[in-house]
Amino acid sequence: MMSKQVDYYLTPQSPFVYLGHERFTAIAAKHGVQVNLKPCDLGRVFSVSGGLPLAQRPPQRQAYRLVELARWSEFLGLPLNPQPTFFPVSGDAASKLVIAVQLAHGTARAMELIGAIGRALWAEQRNIADAATLAQLADSIGLEGAALLKASDAQAVQAAYTQHTQDAVSVGAFGAPWYVYDGQPFWGQDRLDFLDRALAAG
Repeated sequence: MMSKQVDYYLTPQSPFVYLGHERFTAIAAKHGVQVNLKPCDLGRVFSVSGGLPLAQRPPQRQAYRLVELARWSEFLGLPLNPQPTFFPVSGDAASKLVIAVQLAHGTARAMELIGAIGRALWAEQRNIADAATLAQLADSIGLEGAALLKASDAQAVQAAYTQHTQDAVSVGAFGAPWYVYDGQPFWGQDRLDFLDRALAAG
């Protein structure tokens, strides 16, 4: 019997990826899911889907986002600074490091790194676009940060990042996290209960 598969489109700098990542990891483990990890360039996705970078959104939407972040942080018991020092921040280098880790050490270790990157940005006030910070985060989970950072510059990593972004556009994604199971899309960490139920029924 083939294992269930979920495509996991994400940008490591997203607060909603951070809020959902541990729960998604637990749901995937519970159902024996094979996670197809797809870090992607949300800016490129927005350019196709009509999404706007945070600073360009209407003030009402920006204000409500802060309310939601505080609400979910409290509900989930996850520390989160809604306006961290190093944000907005590019996720390109972090995404490529995640891909490099996945290629070298497998999906489980890459998932672990995504969690560390999210905590660094949203709970620890660290700059995830900084190469030394990224190397330290990889080191902190027992990996060779400097070597992996070098590996993240490889053509194969860039090609994977480009392909994941194209895949996100192809499946109609317009935000992150975006999960796809059995052809069904689930947008946002607040849809994880629906994904959990779909996996249970599947």
